[in-house]
Amino acid sequence: MIRFEHASVTYPGGVQALKDINLELGAGEFIVIVGLSGAGKSTLIRAVNGLVPLTEGRCFVGDREVRVKDKKELRALRAEVGMIFQTHNLVKRTTVLNNVLMGRLHRTSLWRTLIGAYTKGDVELAMQALERVEIVEKAYVRASNLSGGQQQRVGIARALAQQPSAVLADEPTASLDPPTSHLVMRDLKGICRDLGLTMLVNLHFLDLARAYADRIVGLRAGELVYDGPGESADETVFRDIYGRSLTADDVLESKAAEL
Repeated sequence: MIRFEHASVTYPGGVQALKDINLELGAGEFIVIVGLSGAGKSTLIRAVNGLVPLTEGRCFVGDREVRVKDKKELRALRAEVGMIFQTHNLVKRTTVLNNVLMGRLHRTSLWRTLIGAYTKGDVELAMQALERVEIVEKAYVRASNLSGGQQQRVGIARALAQQPSAVLADEPTASLDPPTSHLVMRDLKGICRDLGLTMLVNLHFLDLARAYADRIVGLRAGELVYDGPGESADETVFRDIYGRSLTADDVLESKAAEL
């Protein structure tokens, strides 16, 4: 479970990204956050693992409070919360397998990390993660030789190798074509369902949000303006979240028609 209590974030310069957010996200839910650029989506996600510190209020992951100033506690929290980045954040010069094994760093001794001497158990976990996202045949290929969609799947596998209780995905389909976007979302939804993980995903495309979300959270100018089932989020709801009529840029299938 992830819980926000009166959570606010104000960046240097006075920009308020989150305003008094009260939100509880249940264990095993697949939650999609939607809103315009600047609505606070990435800030909300990154507050969960302390990448963005709250300026007011509190955030909990399970019974553990996110305490940015307690470095030891923060490292322990991040070991339990996987992160999937929009830009993949892979080490391109090394293999896919080595990238996935980086998800095991929190459970690996320093000397093993320095020489890359991971245990057989860690390698097996990494291979299982690659198998789950159907890219195990690329295990010994350099990450730089993969397509964008394949790189994102490696990022998902790396998060899974942590054996987390929750996974955060910050715009995981932003740079992908429509068919690959659906493949990635199906992977994430299947992982959430099969492993019982709490999955929190930021998306821009509204049709993707409706198609995959158990629950949609809408942010507007840092405020929570919608929280409900994905299937109930119709065009009127999205118009209220966005504060304007929807455009073709808000719908992935419109992008597909342009290609």
